[in-house]
Amino acid sequence: MRIGDIAQATGISRDTLRFYEKRGLLTARRSGNGYRDYPPEAVQWLGYIRTAQSLGFTLAEIEADLPLLADPGASSEAIRGALRAKLAEIDRRIDGLAALRADLAARLDDAGDCPLRTAATSAMAGPARTGT
Repeated sequence: MRIGDIAQATGISRDTLRFYEKRGLLTARRSGNGYRDYPPEAVQWLGYIRTAQSLGFTLAEIEADLPLLADPGASSEAIRGALRAKLAEIDRRIDGLAALRADLAARLDDAGDCPLRTAATSAMAGPARTGT
């Protein structure tokens, strides 16, 4: 398949396909005239890459786990492990965001003069300085 054919079949731009090829995520043979010739299974492979990205995996993570995705049937348990690890990472991020949200909400509810000033920073700052 030529680059235009695979771009149309996958909805991925030619520039992105070239980028994936440059990163080693996709391989193409070059014909005598220099055109890229992608194998038919590249469409399915690109589907795996896009699905992994939509699930929160970065290209670097996909590159690191490339053997996992190369033969999903043979490595389904390894892929499930990668998904479990990503889920745990997302849970940690959600917990961190919930703590941040609680802190922001508490600062908004505080009747003090500056929501960014805590009791500790107020004591360290001392009297307000004037610019001279």
